[in-house]
Amino acid sequence: MVQAKFVTGSIMRHIAVMSSTAAVGITALFLVDLLDMFFLSLLGQEHLAAAVGYAGTISFFTTSVGIGLSIAVGALVSRNIGAKDKETAQRLLINALVLTLIIALVVTVAVFLSIDELLSLIGAKGNTHTLASQYLVILVPSMPVICMAMALGAALRAVGDAKLSMNSTLAGGAVNAILDPILIFGLSMGIEGAAVASVFARFTVMFVSLRGVWVKHGLLVKWVPALFVEDVSKVMAIAGPAIITNVATPIGNAFATRAIAEFGDGYVAGWAIVGRIIPVAFGMIFALSGAIGPIIGQNYGAQSYKRVRQTLTDSLKFCVYYVLGMCLLLFVFHNQISTLFNVSGDAAHLIQVFCQFIAISFAFNGALFIANASFNNLGKAKYSTMFNVGKATLGTIPFVYLGGLWGGAVGVLVGQAIGAALFGVAGVWAAYTLVNKISECEEPEPEEDEPLSSASNTGVALSSDRSIMGQETDPDLACDIADEASKSTQKTT
Repeated sequence: MVQAKFVTGSIMRHIAVMSSTAAVGITALFLVDLLDMFFLSLLGQEHLAAAVGYAGTISFFTTSVGIGLSIAVGALVSRNIGAKDKETAQRLLINALVLTLIIALVVTVAVFLSIDELLSLIGAKGNTHTLASQYLVILVPSMPVICMAMALGAALRAVGDAKLSMNSTLAGGAVNAILDPILIFGLSMGIEGAAVASVFARFTVMFVSLRGVWVKHGLLVKWVPALFVEDVSKVMAIAGPAIITNVATPIGNAFATRAIAEFGDGYVAGWAIVGRIIPVAFGMIFALSGAIGPIIGQNYGAQSYKRVRQTLTDSLKFCVYYVLGMCLLLFVFHNQISTLFNVSGDAAHLIQVFCQFIAISFAFNGALFIANASFNNLGKAKYSTMFNVGKATLGTIPFVYLGGLWGGAVGVLVGQAIGAALFGVAGVWAAYTLVNKISECEEPEPEEDEPLSSASNTGVALSSDRSIMGQETDPDLACDIADEASKSTQKTT
C-alpha cells in the first residue's frame, strides 16, 4: 500500500531528505558532465570546451522538455497518493508516460534535423561548430530515453521513494564515469566518445527507475488507449505550461551564449565550464524544486494548507543557507577551478567573476524554482509559465544586451543575474499570495463532540474533488464555491 508520507512529520526534515537524496543523483550526473569537460580539457584544445558549451545549450533545451513532462507526472501522482487514490495515480502515470514518449519523439526529430542551424543561431562557427554537431548527432536521438527516465524518477519521488530515484541517477553517473576515459582516450573517440558515454548513462537511469516504478511500487498498469485520450487534457493541463516554463530557461541561456560568443571562443569556453559548475555546485537547489513538489502535492491533496505554506517558507530558508555556503567555497577555490580545467586568459577571468560575484545570485534562481514548484502543484501551472517566460525574455534579453554593451562578456553575466533577482523576488511574492488565498478556503476545526455542519461537509467534499481523476481545479473557483456553500447553509439555519 502506497502511503502519503509527507502529510505528517517535520516539513524541514522532509525537504532536507528529499532534496539531499535527489541532489546526490542529480549532482552525480552533472558531475559526469563536468568530468566530460575535464577529460576533453586534457586533450589541450580550448575549442573542444567551447564546442561542448554550444552543444550543451542545445541539449539543455531538449532535456527541459523532459523536465516539464516529469513535473506533470510528479504533480498528478503525488496529489492522488495524498488523496489515497492509488488507482487514479496508476492510470494517470501510464498515460503520462505514453504522452511523454510521443512528445519526446516529435521534439527529437525536429531538433535532430535542425542541429546545424541551431548551432549557427547561437554563434558556433568553424571547427567548433563541427565538433558540437558531432556531439549532438549522437546525443540528441537519446532524448526520449532521458525524458522517460525523468518521468519515472518523478513518479518515484511522488510516492516518497527519493532513495531509489537517487540510486537510478547514481547508476547512470557511474556508467558515464567509467566509459568516459575508455571512449575518449582508450578508443581515441574524443568528443564523440563523451557523447556515447552519456547515451549509455541515460539508458541506465531509465532502466533502474522503470524497475522501481514497476516492480517495487506496482504503479504501472495496462495501457488503455480510450483512457489515454480521456486523460491527455488532464496531463497537458500541467505538462503544457510546465514545458513552456522549462524551455524558456534554455532559450534565455541560448541568448546569453550568443551574446558571449561575440567576445570569442575563450569566453565561450569559460562560459561552458561555468555551465558545468553551476549544476554541480547548486545541484541541491535544482533538486529542491523537484523535491518539494510531492510534499506540496500530498499536503494539498490532504487539505493541509498550513503545511503547504510552511513547505514554501522552509524551502526558501533551505535555499538561502545552501547558496551562501556554496558561494563561500567557490569564492575561495576559483583559481583551482581554472587550473583544473587548464584554462587561462578570458576563460579564467570569466570563471573568476562568476565564482566571486555572480554565484550569489543563484539564491534568486532557487527562489523562482521553489515558486514554480508551488504553482505547478497548486493548480496554477500557468503562473510558472508566466514567470519563467518572463525571466527568459524581459528578465534576460534587455539586461544581457545592455550588460554586454557596457561590460563585455562579464557584463552579460551581471545583466543575467540582475534579471534573475527581479523575477525571483516577484515569483516568491506571487507564491505566498496564492498559498494564502487557498488557505482562506480551509474550514476551522470543529470543537470536540460538535457535529460537522453541512457547510463544513460541503467544503470538504468540494476540496476533495480537486484530486479526483487528477483534474485541475482553479483555487479561486474552489474558494468561490466554498463561500457560496457556507452562505447557503447559514441562510438555511
